[in-house]
Formats: sequence, structure tokens, C-alpha cells
Amino acid sequence: MFVNDTVFAFLLLSQICFGFIGNSFLFILYLYTLLNQSHLKKPIGWIFTQLTLVNVLTIMFVLIPESMHSFGVRHFMDDVGCKAVLYVYRVPRGLSICTTSLLSTFQAITICPNSSRWAWLKFKLYTCIFPYSLFFWIINMLIYINIIGTVGASTNFTMLGQGYCHVYCETKYIGFQDSSSFISSIVIRDLLFVVLMIWTSIYMVILLYRHHRRTQHLHNTSISSQTSPEYKATRTILVLVSVFVFFYCLNNFMTFYLLYRPEKNSRLEKISGILSSCYPTIFPFILMKNNKIFSLFTFRLQRRQIPCLKENRMVNLTCPTSFCNRGVSITI
Repeated sequence: MFVNDTVFAFLLLSQICFGFIGNSFLFILYLYTLLNQSHLKKPIGWIFTQLTLVNVLTIMFVLIPESMHSFGVRHFMDDVGCKAVLYVYRVPRGLSICTTSLLSTFQAITICPNSSRWAWLKFKLYTCIFPYSLFFWIINMLIYINIIGTVGASTNFTMLGQGYCHVYCETKYIGFQDSSSFISSIVIRDLLFVVLMIWTSIYMVILLYRHHRRTQHLHNTSISSQTSPEYKATRTILVLVSVFVFFYCLNNFMTFYLLYRPEKNSRLEKISGILSSCYPTIFPFILMKNNKIFSLFTFRLQRRQIPCLKENRMVNLTCPTSFCNRGVSITI
């Protein structure tokens, strides 16, 4: 048991390190670009900024309690801590699906042809991002307000019976009507945004396929080999959406299984926590691959290092006095 807990702890810590550093770096980079680099500012940057913030909150408020429990800390949170941690975790988790759906919809409208019936929405995208983001925050905060009154610190680590159970928290009391309305609101929200993500993803795949077929008819290989930035971004977003849907559905299945399982299992709870943090952990590294802002940042960083390397090289090639006096010459 000790070996398994240690393995879980180091796995959770690795997710915390990579996920926190990657998302924090992208959050600062996007925020700096939006505030100071007006020529690189794009509406989609606000969506990525919110996603990185949501990912940081998810990673920290899910994995830190799980890792503390794996290291043997048995009483890490009281009733107030449980309410705060679970609420702050669940709200960003709901925001993740809403914002990812917004990202997929935004990109689908961006690359749609001007002859499409959705082309008129292109001119409204710039003004719709902030209101929709604010609406997502409000609706998710209202959905999960139920947690504050029904969750408290766990008094029995081998709790029996149906209900939500965290490594440090458990459901104290929830009526059948409240439980049904709470679960129904979550299921309706998930179905709505997952269906929207799948629909917009299929639409983008069709557009990419048509674009690929058009480029095949071009005789000039130098032109046909080039891909527009919009379509590169679309491929990246399709990968993000696919990974998100996979891990989100897998984690939801695990969550509902644990919710209605007669006997609670802390090991399954840890696995559920790892699954819920897989997408936030790998998100920044998928985004960095074909990201213009990140590429420009690394390019500027390399340009700053080149003068230093040249200066060091000149210093190293300077002939020392002892060598020059002996008639020794240095050649490249």
C-alpha cells in the first residue's frame, strides 16, 4: 500500500509541476501580449488566456489534496476547506468544457467561407467573447453553489453508501429532489457543449478536407506545400477538442461510477483525479507546437542570446599575452 501511495504521489506531483509551469507560462505570455503587444492581439487570445487560468485552478485544487493524501496526511481539510476546494475545483472544470466549446465554435466560424450561412457571425465574434465568457462564469458558479451546503470534511475514510466522496470530503446530506436537479443541470450542460464541440469539429474537418483537395490541384509545389496559419490553428484546435472530449467523458464515467458505488475506494478517487487533470496538463504543450506567439517569443529569446555568444567567442579567441609573446597564433 505504501509503495502504491508513493507512486501515486510522484505521478501527481509530476502533473502538478508540468501542468502548472506550462499553463502559467502561457497565461503570462498571452496576458502580456494582449496588454502590451497590440499588433499580435487577437480575440482568440482571450479564450486561450481563460483556458490556461482554468487549467491552473483545476490542477492545483485537484492534485494538491490528492498528493497530500498519498503522502499520508490524513486530516488536511476541515468543513470550510472542503467546501472551498471542491467549489473552486468544480467551477473551473465546468468552465473548461464551456470555454473549449467556445474555442471550437470561434475557430469554425473564423475559417468558414464567405459564402457560408454562418459568415455573418464573423463580424460579431470580437464583441461576443467577453459576454459569453462572463455568462459561463455565472452559470457554472450557480450550478455548483449546491456543493457549499452539502459537502463537508470526511469522518470515515471507508464510507459506505451512495454519494460524493473525496479523499478528505464527503456528501453530508442531499435530498433526492436536490440531487436530481443538480445532476440534471450538469448532464444537460455537458451534453449541450459536447454536442456543439463535436458538430463544429466535424464542420472544421470537412473544411480542411476540401482545402486539402483544392491544394492538390495546384501544379506549383511551392504553393501547394504552404498551409495558411488559420488552417494550422484549426488542426491544433481539433487535437485539443479531441483530447478534451476523450478525457472528459472518461472522467465523467469514473465520477458517476464512484458516485453510485456502494463502497468508496480512495485509489479509484486518485485515478479519477489524475484523469481530470490529464487534459489541463498536456494542453499547453499541444498549444505551443504551432503557436505564433510562443514561436515569436522563442525567436526573440534566441536573438538575445546570439550577441552574448558572439561576445564570448571573441573573448575566447583573444590571444593571451603569454601566447603572443611566444609567437603562437590562433586560427579559426
